[in-house]
Parts: sequence; structure tokens; C-alpha cells
Amino acid sequence: MGKTFAIIEGGVTTPKGFKAGGLHCGLKKTDRNDLGVIVCDVPAAAAAVYTTNLFQAAPLQVTRESLAEEGKLRAMLVNSGNANACTGKQGEDDARTMRSELAEALGVPKHQVAVASTGVIGELLRMDRVSAGIAKLPSALAADERGAEEFSQAILTTDLVKKTSCVRVLVDGQDVTIAGAAKGSGMIHPNMATMLGFVTTDAEISPSLLQELLREATNVTFNMITVDGDTSTNDMLVAMASGLAGNKELTREHPDFAAFADGLRYVCEVLAKAIARDGEGATKLIETTIVGAKSDDDAQAIAKTIIGSSLVKSAAFGADANWGRIIAAIGRAGRPVNVHTVDIKLGDISVLQQSRPVPFDEDAALVYLKGDTVAIRVDLNDGSGQAVAWGCDLTYDYVRINAAYRT
Repeated sequence: MGKTFAIIEGGVTTPKGFKAGGLHCGLKKTDRNDLGVIVCDVPAAAAAVYTTNLFQAAPLQVTRESLAEEGKLRAMLVNSGNANACTGKQGEDDARTMRSELAEALGVPKHQVAVASTGVIGELLRMDRVSAGIAKLPSALAADERGAEEFSQAILTTDLVKKTSCVRVLVDGQDVTIAGAAKGSGMIHPNMATMLGFVTTDAEISPSLLQELLREATNVTFNMITVDGDTSTNDMLVAMASGLAGNKELTREHPDFAAFADGLRYVCEVLAKAIARDGEGATKLIETTIVGAKSDDDAQAIAKTIIGSSLVKSAAFGADANWGRIIAAIGRAGRPVNVHTVDIKLGDISVLQQSRPVPFDEDAALVYLKGDTVAIRVDLNDGSGQAVAWGCDLTYDYVRINAAYRT
């Protein structure tokens, strides 16, 4: 079955009705952008999913408050360089001040502004710098590729590359665009989320259905990646739908609903895989596919256990075809497995059949594992459940980066 959408060049400003921008306000020691905004010309249907970490940063509370009013947003404000997490009442006041100042600068209701932050935990924001930057944001807005680029740069921390995706779907004969931008490199073990993600679309859709779709897409994309097993205090995925594409309102009964859902899921998957590939110090993406599990839920748990294993990640870095680490991870995932029927492949190289080792070409395996993507396929031969998860290798650079994160 072919794709129900077209992959196109674009960013968060490509859907109708959106502008974006970014600038350097002084939160980062370098001159890279550290303050960004996405603005919609009209109140956009909005939805969000949040980290499950109990120590949730102040911006998450403010965003929840905004969305609780009517499920609509006009603007999404983001700073990098400071997480505004574990900063007490002052941090909450600062997040609300950010919301109010941007609302005033744009001339929109404050409950239609959401806030996100990323960076070092436990330090108060330099609000003099943030406020000065917010005042300049309206003049930094652009509805073209430049605005999307400046925003994408503003949300990065230890990321090496920006992460974007864009597709076009036909709904009621109208072109509907879905685009996204994300950041994430370390503290990545979503549930949800340990990253920041922003999705824009010009589809006509209700906030409640957008929320359902965003959660469903998250469960099979962002919640299926890991870099280091750490779930952050800050991170979330926010979607905004302007409704300006001209389609009839999407419902689950709409004939083009599945195409739109596929497009949204694809955008989220591209962003999620980009985060996994850009893990701090990473040299390769690890993709683990599980089939033949008793249920999809079991397959998801097993896949995430494999990609989260420090030993599997280290073996991938060292190009070592050590399938014993994979089967050990399967066995400790806490899900039912027939221990006599497991097959494992590294790429196209079979290393285990019916839970017994099979001879394979070590030299060919070495060449394969030295590539920039390692595909692990596990067939449990015990049901119809399946899942895919993504991670990265564990390298010397990961330790170096995180040993000196504050300095």
C-alpha cells in the first residue's frame, strides 16, 4: 500500500496561517538563537502531551493552564539555554511573565499563548534578557522558510542538527500541510517526552480530536525512542491547527481521516528518529523491530528494552555482533516470551534461529555494523504483536558531553 501523503520541503511556517522567528537574547553563552516563537494568524486548535517526570518544569504548568481555557493557541514561545525547572514560585512567576509579555507584544489573549523551556535545570531565568528578547520577537516573525529556520535554531541545546519534517495530504480535494520541528539529544527516554516538539497544520480539526491523534502518534513514535534512559523535567509535544486549508472539519468518519492521521504520524516519526540519531555523541541509529509478540504492548516494551540496553548500545558502537546482549535484554523486559522460538537478525544477517545460534560471517557482520544504521529484527514467533523502536549507540563522547554539561 502506497503513502497517502506527499513528502515535501518545508517547516513550521509552510502550513497556511503560520509565522515563526527566533533570535539571541543572551541565555546561551554563544551567539546562537535562544528565543523562538510560532504565531498563528487565527486562534488555532491546539493539543499537547507532556513528560511523565514528577518534577515538571514551570512552563508545562503554564501551557496546561492556557490550553485548559478553550483548547486554542495563537502563539508558542520557547527559550533554550535554561529549563526553568525546579525553580519554585519564582520560576512559575517567570513563566507566566513570559506568557503575558508575549501576549501583550502580539496583541492576543494570554491564555492563547503557550510556553516551553529547555536547558540547564535549577537556575533562574535572566528575565531582563528574556523580556528584552520578547519585545523584539514580533519584528523577527516571517511566514517563509527563514522564519522556520530561525525558530528551529532557537530551540536547540546540545543538538548537532535541526530536526524538521513536512508532508502534504489531500483532504476534501484541498491541500492540507502538516509540518514539525523538534529538539532533543540527551535526556531522551520519552513517556512522554524528554524532548520538545512542535507540529503545525492548516487542517480544520477540533482540539479534542487533535489531542487524540497527537497522543496516538506519540505512542508509536516519540514514546518509542531512547538515548540514555532519562526522562526530562521539561519536555512536551504541542500541535496547532489553523483550519485555513479549506477542508471540511476532520472527524474519524471523514473519508480522508486515515490519510491525515498517517501524515501526522509520519511527521512525528521523522522527528523522533532524528532525535534518536542525534543522541549526544552518537555515531549511528539503532532501529529495533519486534514481530511475533503476544501483543503490540509486549512488543513495544521489548523493543524499548533492547534499544535502551547500555550493553546493546555499546556493542553497536564497537561494531560487535554480540547477539547475546540482545537476547538478554529480551529476557529481562518483563513480558511473556517463548524462550525456545526466538529469531534474531542484524540487518539481513541471521544470528539466532529458534533460540539457537547459527553460523554467520563475522567479517560481513563487522562491515554491516560499521554503518550509520543498525537494524535489529526479532521474531518471537509467539503471536501477532509488533512494534518498532529507535535509539543510538553509546559512545565516549556521550560521557564527555554530560560530564561537563554545566561547565
